[in-house]
Amino acid sequence: MTDLEADLRKAVRGEVGFDVTSRALVTMDASNYRRVPLGVVAPRDADDVAAVLEVCRTHGVPVVPRGGGTSIAGQATGTGVVLDFTRHMNRVLALDPEARTAVVQPGLVLDRLQDAAAPHGLRFGPDPSTHSRCTLGGMIGNNSCGSHSVAWGTTADSVAELDVVTARGERLRLGQEWAGAPTGLRELVDGELARLRTGFPELPRRISGYALDALLPEHRADVARSFCGSEGTLGVLTGAVVKLVEAPRARALAVLGYADEGAAAEAAAGLLVHRPLTVEGMAADLVPSTVALPRGGAWLFVETGGSSPAEAHARAEDVMRAADVLDALVVTNPAGQRALWRIREDASGTATRMPDGSEAWPGWEDCAVPPQRLGAYLRDFRGLLDSHGLRGTPYGHFGDGCIHVRIDFDLLTGPGIARFRRFSEELADLVAAHGGSLSGEHGDGQARAELLPRMYGEEMVALFERAKAIWDPDDLLNPGMLVRPAPLDTNLRFSVLPREPVEVAFGYPADGGDFSAAVRRCVGVAKCRTTSASGSAVMCPSFRATGEEAHSTRGRARLLHEMLAGEVVTDSWRSEEVREALDLCLSCKGCRTDCPVGVDMATYKAEFLHHHYAGRRRPASHYSMGRLPVWLRLVDRTRSAAMVNFLASLRPLAGVAKRLGGIAPERRIPEVATETFSRWWDRRKAGGAGGDPVVLWPDTFTEHLSPSVGQAAVRVLEAAGLRVVLPPTVHLEKAPVGDGRTVALDPVSLLRGRGRVCCGLTYVSTGQLDRARTVLRRTLDLMAPVLETSLPVVVLEPSCAAALRTDLPELLHDDPRAARLASRVLTFAEALSQLAPGWRPPALNRPVAGQTHCHQHAVLGDMADRRLREAAGLTGDLAGGCCGLAGNFGFEKGHFEVSRSCAEDQLLPSVRQSPEDAVMLADGFSCRTQLEQLAGVRGRHLAEVLAEALRSGERADAVGGP
Repeated sequence: MTDLEADLRKAVRGEVGFDVTSRALVTMDASNYRRVPLGVVAPRDADDVAAVLEVCRTHGVPVVPRGGGTSIAGQATGTGVVLDFTRHMNRVLALDPEARTAVVQPGLVLDRLQDAAAPHGLRFGPDPSTHSRCTLGGMIGNNSCGSHSVAWGTTADSVAELDVVTARGERLRLGQEWAGAPTGLRELVDGELARLRTGFPELPRRISGYALDALLPEHRADVARSFCGSEGTLGVLTGAVVKLVEAPRARALAVLGYADEGAAAEAAAGLLVHRPLTVEGMAADLVPSTVALPRGGAWLFVETGGSSPAEAHARAEDVMRAADVLDALVVTNPAGQRALWRIREDASGTATRMPDGSEAWPGWEDCAVPPQRLGAYLRDFRGLLDSHGLRGTPYGHFGDGCIHVRIDFDLLTGPGIARFRRFSEELADLVAAHGGSLSGEHGDGQARAELLPRMYGEEMVALFERAKAIWDPDDLLNPGMLVRPAPLDTNLRFSVLPREPVEVAFGYPADGGDFSAAVRRCVGVAKCRTTSASGSAVMCPSFRATGEEAHSTRGRARLLHEMLAGEVVTDSWRSEEVREALDLCLSCKGCRTDCPVGVDMATYKAEFLHHHYAGRRRPASHYSMGRLPVWLRLVDRTRSAAMVNFLASLRPLAGVAKRLGGIAPERRIPEVATETFSRWWDRRKAGGAGGDPVVLWPDTFTEHLSPSVGQAAVRVLEAAGLRVVLPPTVHLEKAPVGDGRTVALDPVSLLRGRGRVCCGLTYVSTGQLDRARTVLRRTLDLMAPVLETSLPVVVLEPSCAAALRTDLPELLHDDPRAARLASRVLTFAEALSQLAPGWRPPALNRPVAGQTHCHQHAVLGDMADRRLREAAGLTGDLAGGCCGLAGNFGFEKGHFEVSRSCAEDQLLPSVRQSPEDAVMLADGFSCRTQLEQLAGVRGRHLAEVLAEALRSGERADAVGGP
């Protein structure tokens, strides 16, 4: 291994990684399988690819090409050297609008090609649901399709020429009429014409095996087409000329409701006469209950195109009239269409969790049958599931007879794995009986290659082996795939994980308290690897800033998986490789919502840091910013805010303080308020007499750094007719319980607790979970009298509200008071919406700019905020993403550049593009600080904006009064 690494470093210009992190990141793709490679190479060009192949051939080490790593059959994993094309060979080299072709490299992400083609009214036809991160090389290797295949076919239909390096270093340009064919391939075909003409099923989604029938004379001996779907086993792709199609100028989406997926499947083939762009099927189990769809238990999404919106709509209406449905609607709004397509595209992730929370897995994800037989096949498929006691929800490309399904296989125990094998064998026979293909989109890989004889017969599979030997006589390229395959029940990714739950601090309620199950959530669909955020999406800001797999949600989950496995990452919680990967996690919680399977990397990071630093000295930032509430409380008690601010303004002293505190030298230390919010409250005359009481939470940021936000919130809440009280000294003698009774609130008893209430956010984010639990238990003690009432708790800082709603009950899962407090938490906008529904805010009639807080997006939701802004005449949408400061993250030494890159992703561009009179909204203290320090702009909490409008209205009334 040392010699191999040394020889590779001498031979290639690209990066060579034999370290723990490089290897751990590619042990898995999006399948059930895992293989540990020797190393990873990121080639810069075809010369590097040829050099890698020569070195590996000399050492007898296999080579596996890898694109986005989203394959679901195991073909993007291997035990030798993995080629990562995404780092360097990832460009559009040329685009010819007249010829409608593009020259691309294998590591190019599909969406980047679509971006380049769109200005010319063109697009690449195939579009898998992973289009934002899958690569052209991977699509060619798997012969991928996507939802528009009924209109534009498979990737093989969109390939003109391919540049390939063979295992023995021969460089070929593959095309038609035997162009580029290796020696011996033509002779093999000429000797097997009859078998090739009769041995392949006729259906649009036949992906399994090698496409040797493309080499028949009547198909113009299309060598390039026959190479598609070979899964990296015949040669290594280094470039491609692909065909583009004209993109419709307008689209409409007919959503057709049926009783169940069987009825939808029966109807799908009959809609093809209307020449739709898509005929996609979805069942109710995969659709959130909040989405408004026509009546039914399953739906077909039938997209139509046209040269104008009217034409596209008319075609959709024709489809709807022709369909025999329970209910239907036509969606023409592009935003509405995107929302529905997001549900369909996320299904490969959401389907991995059954409605009861149990796990479901790929493996039989994309069998295809003739579209006319799909209904009958689905009935038999359901029967087979029932006979094995298995469950799954089919969805997918009904118009092409191809369904996707995740099945609740037990891949953790011997009996469960044995059932997985029996089911796989019986399903292969069922697919063959219906004239179908074991793979209809994603390839065979290890999941299905062993069963190819059941589809093709032994003689055809032997022909596949002969073809493989012509291309790759040394069996160097991706061995164990397609021919001479590894058994389908070996190399399962879960076999290396601990059988007993790992002792952890958080409760992981959605995973049965099992940290391994939480880590297993990441199935590798890699939505976190999207290179540009869309709409309000947040995940994954650190990946978009660095482009490194290790800094994606998937990459971190892979390292945690390997940490639990103990084979590649061998030092468990003490692993420096895992710590380094988690270091750039902003704890934005975006993955909690944006990840289709709800991976919560912020919680996993806190858990890891808790164990990693147990009994050891922590980084300076954990003591300075991680214990921020303590320091700020000390400043308040000593009345030294003015002195602290003065000293922080002196550059030399500030520099020393930042070095000691582990703070980035590029940052300015925020000023501490000379009067805290609570002191302002104590000296203020009581207002808002009467009205329903609400508890306003004095979070650390509002209390010590932005008391103006708390003051503004009090003014607005009281203007809305609510009576504001503060913990822990609640200024009420009695409060309602909820059933007509009242309970006494004893301020004296509340004061017996040390300090004030705190959500524990800074302790959680730095993994100081023992201290966080102590702080939170004390908070619950202080809040005990409040929790005996029905009083709501209004939290102004989104990150603190999110901590109370999620971290509190998950960290103190053994204390029922935690869930009670979490259920009481309301955001500022939610409080006004729920507690003062008749109140109308003052009209500002101005545009807004800024960013929805990442925790608001991921945990709290922002519908109430949207309604409140609309009622106040604040127009426009806020940007998504994460501001990049993210509490302590952006202040920590070494994080400044990544923090700034995150801000440049969405926040700062939205500020620059905003109208001059725009109101700059930023409810989070971090967001406001980032705006001030990077853009020189003052962001304001929505409460401040509304309070100012109230004051302006009062002044106007006074001027106009008698």
